[in-house]
Amino acid sequence: MKHYLLCLAALLLCTALGAAIVFPLLRKKRGLGKKLLLSALLGLALAAIGGGVFLSVYYHAAPEASAALLSDDTVTVETIGKGYFFDGPGTDAALVFYPGAKVESAAYAPLLRRLSAGGLDCFLVRMPLRLAVLDMEAAGELRQQYAYETWLLAGHSMGGAVAANYVGEQPDAFDGLVLLAAYPTHPLPEDLRLLSIYGSEDGCLDWENYEAGRALWTDGAAELVIDGGNHAGFGCYGPQKGDGEALIPAAEQQERTAEAILALVK
Repeated sequence: MKHYLLCLAALLLCTALGAAIVFPLLRKKRGLGKKLLLSALLGLALAAIGGGVFLSVYYHAAPEASAALLSDDTVTVETIGKGYFFDGPGTDAALVFYPGAKVESAAYAPLLRRLSAGGLDCFLVRMPLRLAVLDMEAAGELRQQYAYETWLLAGHSMGGAVAANYVGEQPDAFDGLVLLAAYPTHPLPEDLRLLSIYGSEDGCLDWENYEAGRALWTDGAAELVIDGGNHAGFGCYGPQKGDGEALIPAAEQQERTAEAILALVK
């Protein structure tokens, strides 16, 4: 949920650009100037290494999540360019889902499979470097490729914040927004259907920003607090650093989440 993720992406880009500039200069400089350039290059290299290490450590999908990617008689799961498509019995409405930062996208397969089985087709986006901020417009691209009467955009944690920002920039593109342990930071379309869900034991959500985000909610927005749920319980990727201990199974949290989302489109 923090803007440091965007800063990290910018830092990696600057590192590459900086190296392209510094190397030619090293061939020309001598003495103190060369030492300064070497120091600058070392700093850029350390920043790149640190960024690479940060991005290489992420939350992996649990085995039960992988099982949810298998097709059956009710839901067909297809791998597409942007990630996964869950095609269930519904034909009128679809939901695009942005995963949380540094979480393997497949971790949310059980939740989206429940939604698809309930009549809401789902697209689970596989984000570059597992950061939704690096492909904020993925939902718009999917909307252009598939035909549905109703479109929802949803996301967990950082993915929810990015989804909210995109909906704010594209006010006519989506009919509803679902925020899982997330909050908007920009105004939302007035006629947007908004559902905010979080667990009572969430230890990762920035509560100050969440409360501030209420001022940006649309009229008639709905909120669901899942008693006993936590931050990581919306997916299947194990405990998350800083999170509270869940008092209910993740499967129960996801079932209640799916019921609330499906009610949003009825």
